[in-house]
Amino acid sequence: MSKHVAVIGGGVIGLATAWALVCSGQRVTLIDSAPRIAEETSYANGGQLSYRYVSPLADAGVPLKALGWMFDGPAAPLKFHPRMDPAQWRWCLSFLMACRTSVNRRNGEHLLRLSLFSQQILDMWRDEYLLDGFAWRRNGKLVVYRNQKGFASACTKISEVGPQMLTPSQCVALEPALADVEAHLAGGIFSDTDEAADCYLFCLKLEERLIASGSYERLQHRVQGFIEHNGHIDALSLEHDAPFEADDYVLATGNASTGLAQRLGIRLPLYPLKGYSLTLPFNGNSGVPDISVTDFDNKVVYARLGEQFRVAAMVDIGASDAAINPKRIAALCGLCEATFPHAGDYHQAQVWTGSRPSTPTGAPILGATPFSNFWLNTGHGSLGFTLASASGQIIADLIGGKPAPICLDGLTLPRMH
Repeated sequence: MSKHVAVIGGGVIGLATAWALVCSGQRVTLIDSAPRIAEETSYANGGQLSYRYVSPLADAGVPLKALGWMFDGPAAPLKFHPRMDPAQWRWCLSFLMACRTSVNRRNGEHLLRLSLFSQQILDMWRDEYLLDGFAWRRNGKLVVYRNQKGFASACTKISEVGPQMLTPSQCVALEPALADVEAHLAGGIFSDTDEAADCYLFCLKLEERLIASGSYERLQHRVQGFIEHNGHIDALSLEHDAPFEADDYVLATGNASTGLAQRLGIRLPLYPLKGYSLTLPFNGNSGVPDISVTDFDNKVVYARLGEQFRVAAMVDIGASDAAINPKRIAALCGLCEATFPHAGDYHQAQVWTGSRPSTPTGAPILGATPFSNFWLNTGHGSLGFTLASASGQIIADLIGGKPAPICLDGLTLPRMH
C-alpha cells in the first residue's frame, strides 16, 4: 500500500531518501527551509565516494595528535575551539571514549558494511534508472601516508577489504602528479573500485528525476516541531503555515536534526564539524591527479570532478559561525601548492565552507525511533555522499514494511536515548 512520506531536509541525504521512497512506490513531500536544494553541506564537499576506506576520525592517538595540532597554526588538520556549550563537551567526551583501536575497528566495520551496500545501490540506480549527469567516475582512490608508523598501522586494517599497499615509487607510478612529494611519502593504499562524483550535481539530477516521477513535491517551509499523540506523529508544525500531515516522517536535515529531535525528547549525539573546500577549473591540466587522492596525515582529499578539481580539508570543532576563515584558506592553498604545484592557481579557486553533522563514533543514525512513524537518517559526517544511497534505501525499505537490507548494528539510535 502506497504511503505519503514527508522527508525533512533538502541535502544529499534527504534527496537520496526521497528517491529511494519514490522508486519503492511511495509519494514524497520534501520540506526544507532553503529556497534551493543542496546548497549547504552537500554543495561543495570532497566528491569522493570512498567505499572501502571509511575509518572513523576517532581513533587511538588522535587526542594526542590534536594537542600537537593546537600549536600548528592555521594549517592544522584539526582545530578545537572551546566554547561554553554543554553539547560540545558532551560530544568531545564521547569522541574521546571512541578513540580506542578496538572501538575504531568496530565502528569502521559498521561503516564499511553500509558503504559497500551504498555502492551497490548507486550502481543499481545508475543501471536500472539510468541516473547520470553528475560527473561520476570509477577512478579509484589512493590514500597516501607521510608517516611510516601511521602507514604501518593502516596496513594492518585492510586485510579483508582488498586495497593494495604501495611504496612511494609505486604511488607515483600510479599517479604521476604526486612526483613532487614522493620524497615525503611513507607509502600508500589504493582502492581501484572507489569512485568520485559531484555531490551537488547528483542532488540536482535526483530532484530532476523526482519531479518527472509525478510522485514528488518540494515545499519551502521551516519545520518548527511535531504534533504527536500516543507515540505517533500526527503532523508537522510549520512556521507561518498550517500543520502538515503525512503517513510517515523522515528526519534528514543534518545539523538541524538535533533541535528538532529534541522536541520529541530524542537526544541525538551530533555536533557540526566545520570544513573547507577549494574548487579550480580542470582544463585538461596534467598537474591534476586523475585518481582521487587522500593525504592522510594532513586530512586533505583531492578529486577531479568533470571539469573541476576539488580539494576539501580541515576539521574545526566549535567554530562559532559559517564564515570563511582566511588564515585557514591561505594555509590550505599553501599545502595544495606543495602537494600538487602544477594543478592551477589555488588562490583563484572558489572557496566554500560547510559543517558536517557528525556523531562521536563516525557512524550515522538510521532507522526507527520511539515513535511508530518517525524515522532518522542523519549524522553522516564527512561520508554523507558516500553513504547517502544506502541510507535512503534502508529507510525506504523500513517504511515499506520490509526488513532492513543489511545489519544495522551500530547504525541506529543509541539505546540510552
